[in-house]
Amino acid sequence: MAQILYLNVGMPELRDWNGRQELSAIGKQRVKQAFLSKDNFQGDGVAATEFHGGPDRAVCFYPAEHYSKWSAEFGKKLEPQTFGENISASRMTEAEIYIGDTYRLGEAVVQVSQGRVPCSKISKNNSIDQLLKRVVETGYTGYFFRVLQEGMVYEDSEIILLERKQHNISILRANEIYFHHRKDYEAIEELLEINELAEDWKHNLHKLLRQKN
Repeated sequence: MAQILYLNVGMPELRDWNGRQELSAIGKQRVKQAFLSKDNFQGDGVAATEFHGGPDRAVCFYPAEHYSKWSAEFGKKLEPQTFGENISASRMTEAEIYIGDTYRLGEAVVQVSQGRVPCSKISKNNSIDQLLKRVVETGYTGYFFRVLQEGMVYEDSEIILLERKQHNISILRANEIYFHHRKDYEAIEELLEINELAEDWKHNLHKLLRQKN
């Protein structure tokens, strides 16, 4: 069991990075509560729909421990929620969480669907050019939940594990396969055996499998 450290929502807005304006929802604000529907938190939205949003990516989670790691590595204080996550907690890193894990989150029930595919906006938002590269290299991407049961979520809601569907592929292992072992067809097939894996990842992994023939 863990407890969320904060709850963030926000709609896309124009951001100015190095004199260039881009639409982004990375600048979320803390709220005391929000209703979680099948698609997202009330008051939350996305800009880069190829990476975020939709039923398989309704809630974005980023592990709390990583902020101190990145701060130490880059010699710059990175503040929580600058990765655009909705929620965070301790002791829920990518190595500890498995595809298909089902949790009670406040009054809602959510299920881990995929690792986050980060975009360049996390580098821009933290003014660290190499941050995106390091996030992908390490697999410390955070991850997404789909919503199995809608309900209210509060800023201090507990995250309670209800069911672990499988014990073989964690988010970290899935990230290693997806980002770094794209010709390990045996591993790809093993990942595809997990019914709870997000449809977008299934589609992309099937495309990789077709390349071996």
